[in-house]
Amino acid sequence: MIKHQTDPNLLDPTSPFSHIVMDDHYAYIAGRVAADIPGGIEVIGDTQAETEIVLSTIHTALKSIGLAMENIVRVDVHLVEMDDISIMDAAYSKFFKAGAYPARTCTQSTKLFGGSRVEITCIAKR
Repeated sequence: MIKHQTDPNLLDPTSPFSHIVMDDHYAYIAGRVAADIPGGIEVIGDTQAETEIVLSTIHTALKSIGLAMENIVRVDVHLVEMDDISIMDAAYSKFFKAGAYPARTCTQSTKLFGGSRVEITCIAKR
């Protein structure tokens, strides 16, 4: 069974997508940017702050469906500037146990929604 869910911690989507889609095995968390998060606009332009606020909302979303950051098996990070990867990594590493990081892809994107510098999506095992 597939279930679609919105996240009350985010603004309602203005595009046709679900915040969270779950099947019997995984929860798929749609890409999140600071511009989608109430209060996130204030941190746009600060890669560390954007990473922290986005991962905090992912943590909260997982908690609302009975999961934790440890359940994440895959992460996709999109950065406007690949030179910011070390800044993003410093914030990102605070949310996971050392040595037990999820598989990750990091790509550079020329433009993200709302002027954000970081977008993160993930898959968590249920």
